[in-house]
Amino acid sequence: MLEIVGLDATAEAVYEALVDNPPLTVEEVSGTTTLDRTRVHDALNTLEANGLIMRTEGGSQVFAATPPDVALEVLLLEQQERIKRTRLFMEQLAARYRRAAAGRNPADLIEVISGRHAVAQRVEQILRSTSTEVRFIDKQPYVIAPEMLAPVEAEMLRRGVPYRGLYDPVGLSTRDIQTEIEPAIAQGEQARVLAEAPIKLILADRRLALLPLRSDPHAIESVLVVHPSALLEALDALFETLWRTALPLPPVGGRAADEDHGLPQEDARLVALLTAGLPDRIIARQLGLSYRTFQRRIGGLLERLGVRTRFQAGLQASFRGLVPPPDEHDDQKPMPHDSPGQ
Repeated sequence: MLEIVGLDATAEAVYEALVDNPPLTVEEVSGTTTLDRTRVHDALNTLEANGLIMRTEGGSQVFAATPPDVALEVLLLEQQERIKRTRLFMEQLAARYRRAAAGRNPADLIEVISGRHAVAQRVEQILRSTSTEVRFIDKQPYVIAPEMLAPVEAEMLRRGVPYRGLYDPVGLSTRDIQTEIEPAIAQGEQARVLAEAPIKLILADRRLALLPLRSDPHAIESVLVVHPSALLEALDALFETLWRTALPLPPVGGRAADEDHGLPQEDARLVALLTAGLPDRIIARQLGLSYRTFQRRIGGLLERLGVRTRFQAGLQASFRGLVPPPDEHDDQKPMPHDSPGQ
C-alpha cells in the first residue's frame, strides 16, 4: 500500500508494527514482525530517513512511529510534486518531439507494427496512454478479442476518459450486444452503428491513429500508427463525418428502461435495436429468435404501439422515452476540434 511513497513491503510491515505498539527495540520489532534483525535494521533506516519514525529519549535503539497523518501527508505531497515535475518534463519532451517530427522524413510520421503480439501490445499501450478521448471504428477481424479489451475501457471510463465507438453491423452480428457492448454503454461509452464501416480505426487524443496495414484483411498481422500529420487530420475528419451519419445504439430500453413506458422489457430491447438501424437477421440473432418468430414479434410490437410502420414505431419509442430523441444524440458532441499536434 505504501509503495507509492517509496516503501517496500518490509519497511511497511515494520512501520505498521511501530504504529500498533508502544516504542520498540530492534529485537522487539523483529519478534513482532518475524523479520530478521538485518532486514529490520534496513527498514528502520529507511523509515527514519523518511521521517516516519523517531528514536525515543529512553535509548538510541528504541523506536516510535511519528503520527501517520502528518508524516505520510508530507511524503504524499512530495510525491505529488515529483509527479507534477515529471509530467511537466514529459510535456516538454513531447513538444520537442513534435518540433523534431515536423522536420523529419514524412515516412517517419507513420510506424509499421508487425506481428500479432506486437500489435496487441501497441493497441493496449495506446489506449492506456490516452488522456482526453478514445474514438474507434469497430470492424472485423480482431487482433485482441473484444472481451479482453473491456477491462481497459472500463478503467479508462472510470478515469474520466470518454469513449466514442462506431460499430460495423457485420461485426455486431458475431457479438453479444447485451453482454459485450451494453455494459460499456452503461458505463459511459457513446455507441453508434454504421450502415457499413469503411475501415477499422482507433484514434487517441487526436495525436495518434491506428489502422490495419491492409484494407479488408482476413487477419491483421501489421498495423499503421499515424502520428500528427495531414493523414491524421483526414482520419479524424473521416470519423467525425461517419459519427454524424451513424445511428445511436442505446442501452436496453433506452434511458427509461426502468420507467413505466407501457412495454414489456423484451419489447423495449427490440425497439432499441431497431432504432439503431441493425438488419433484421442480426436483431433476431441478438434476441435469440428465429427469423419467423422475430417477424411475429415486430407485428405484435407495432400493434401494441398503435402504429403501422417501423418509422412510426421509432417516433413512438422516442416519445415514450424508450430511446433518447434525436436532439439528445446531437448533444453528445465531440470535443472541440484541436490540432492533432496538441
